[in-house]
Amino acid sequence: MSTNGPYLAEIAHLMGDPARANMLHALMDGRALTAKELAFLAGVAPQTASGHLAKLMQGGLLAVALQGRHRYYRLAGAEVAQALEGLMVLAGGDTARRRLPSRVGEELSRARTCYDHFAGRLGIGIHDALVAGGHLNIADGGYGLTGSGAAIFGELGIDPARKTGRRAGLRPCLDWSERRPHLAGSLAAALACRCFEMGWVLRRKDSRAVTLTEEGRAVLAKALPGFRCDAPELLSPAVPAPAPAFA
Repeated sequence: MSTNGPYLAEIAHLMGDPARANMLHALMDGRALTAKELAFLAGVAPQTASGHLAKLMQGGLLAVALQGRHRYYRLAGAEVAQALEGLMVLAGGDTARRRLPSRVGEELSRARTCYDHFAGRLGIGIHDALVAGGHLNIADGGYGLTGSGAAIFGELGIDPARKTGRRAGLRPCLDWSERRPHLAGSLAAALACRCFEMGWVLRRKDSRAVTLTEEGRAVLAKALPGFRCDAPELLSPAVPAPAPAFA
């Protein structure tokens, strides 16, 4: 059977193998890892990992950077991370019964990276505070900043006019653990980068989980009145959030 559209079965097959799925998940925090590290995280032998990585490269899901004798693998782009996040939403099923009660599960639910932007209750807290304050408006299927929104990003040290290629500045991204949108796009990535640079948010070793510092909490609370990320019940915005069309 022939098809003129995208060969979805090929991509689904690449993502569907457990070892390859573990490798892709390990790269969801935006960092690059070696084949040896990915083999360990996937629970396979180095030779087996090399075969999986070659297939993922051929399928356009991974990119590689050379540094000396080492090859570092990363996701090919934000669209790959977006697709993985969407699959994780589908895989989650009934979160009330299936959400992991473990410490690691709770840490990821509280605050993590989704490729290059914040997710979990931290990301949703930022999204909801911007929506509740009237700092975002829906534009071209994504979000645009109002004047007050541009001022907030400027106050945090981010150029509100910043844009990377054809990537949207701001768009909603459905959060797999919370089933609500967090903020994605080039400006959301710039915000995460700024938070890491200033020490407002700290990465955790060998995990997508991140830690919001007390200084970071104070900075975000000052820039975004009503910002909360400690508990789910504190994340409801003061006004109903618009129903965005997820890109």
